[in-house]
Amino acid sequence: MRLRTSETEIKHLLVAWLAISLAFTILFERTLRPQAFALTFLASALTVGLGFVLHELAHKIVAQRYGSWSEFRAEPLMLLFAILTAFAGFVFAAPGAVVIFNPYLTREQSGKIAVAGPLTNVALSFAFLTPLLASFFAPAHSFVVEDASFVADFASQIGEIGSKVNGWLALFNMIPFGFFDGRKVFVWSKQAFAFATCSAILALLLSHLL
Repeated sequence: MRLRTSETEIKHLLVAWLAISLAFTILFERTLRPQAFALTFLASALTVGLGFVLHELAHKIVAQRYGSWSEFRAEPLMLLFAILTAFAGFVFAAPGAVVIFNPYLTREQSGKIAVAGPLTNVALSFAFLTPLLASFFAPAHSFVVEDASFVADFASQIGEIGSKVNGWLALFNMIPFGFFDGRKVFVWSKQAFAFATCSAILALLLSHLL
């Protein structure tokens, strides 16, 4: 199945990706050193940003598989709020959502569309725990300094941020009420809800222990 998108959706995804990456950069990097800030932004874009984009694309792909029109739309005020909360020491990330139109979706189909996003973050959290994926990004940036230990530190930073933040994103989105994915999953299947939630908790625990 070919992924259907539009120029408008691509713009919304890029704006949201950059804003969320900036918010987490502010959260992680409090110094004003340009090099440190730039590298933290890069690490955030490759981890938090990637997790966000793939989460939304997972919703979109499953929705389109069920014959729905679906595109992501950013919420400018919430993006601004995410950046402002970062200065307070936390990030409230609700950058937007995939808009889905299909009046014939069943409860099961809606639940599967919803759970696709958090499970994508769970998979990313586990993946970022592996040194292999973290080191994959490092060679491209080894020119920044000559010290080889810097490359290892940067790779480790990507692995740590990627595993922890994606674990949090998965668990946060499994909240079973309001506009969160967890509500639709819970309504569809208590077993699926328990599996996705426990997977998110496990990923988050491992990301803090390893």
